[in-house]
Amino acid sequence: MAQPKSLDPYTNPRSFYGAELRRKREEMGWSQEQLGAKAFCSGAYIGQFESATRRPQPDLSRLFDGEFGTGEHFQRLCRLARKSKHADYFADAAELEKLAKTISEYAPMLVPGLLQTEAYARAVTQVTLPYADPHEIAELVQLRTERQRILGATTGPLLWAVLHETVIRVPMGGRDVMGGQLRHLVNLGRTPLVVLQVLPFAASAEAFINGMTSLLTFSDAPAVVYAEGAGSGQLIEDPGLVEQYQRSYDRVRAAALSPEASLGLLESAAEEHSTP
Repeated sequence: MAQPKSLDPYTNPRSFYGAELRRKREEMGWSQEQLGAKAFCSGAYIGQFESATRRPQPDLSRLFDGEFGTGEHFQRLCRLARKSKHADYFADAAELEKLAKTISEYAPMLVPGLLQTEAYARAVTQVTLPYADPHEIAELVQLRTERQRILGATTGPLLWAVLHETVIRVPMGGRDVMGGQLRHLVNLGRTPLVVLQVLPFAASAEAFINGMTSLLTFSDAPAVVYAEGAGSGQLIEDPGLVEQYQRSYDRVRAAALSPEASLGLLESAAEEHSTP
């Protein structure tokens, strides 16, 4: 459980939200578990809001206001605290990446953001936003590369990614960019905290997930799933649905090439993209 800690309420809106939540909870004489029971969540979940490690949620903020009798106080604070540099549909998932113990991803078309080189990220962003100005493109690429810092952190997650063979065959950004991206994947796949597998075309019918999927597990909270499509995404927390996604991902992982064979295929594809 996220233990109560002293926060400077005026550091940022999220800290102010957490400090206010703790203040009202203690004023009512409730423990984190007691408030969690009233809001249909765990005490550890309440602790994450109070310690400002997780973005406030609109539905829970409405429940807090109802339990505390505070009108729309927490709902208004929630709107301030949820402001993010990331797209709104992805912002919660971006925050949870920092807390995750493991991240298991399936990529049907593009290299996952946590594994992209700067050149590849720029190529993807330019294709996705063809009319954006260079400054906006640069900011989005920088934001994506900043997310990757968790991979080098001592407390960072274990990242397991299954890439459909389409990912390594489509020359996003051209041969040079793609060749560099694939070599980057090979280097990452040889590190202790990154495991890569390729799902070949021949096995695609045996294991199917429709769209990019990321399963995140935590040391003190239930697992969640983030599913993304073109310009949209959804954070899934329902235990039954999360279990279904986990089973589907297990089938994809079982049908994919072994990590060793996958690195060999990635190296071969890198050479192909690098050869005129």
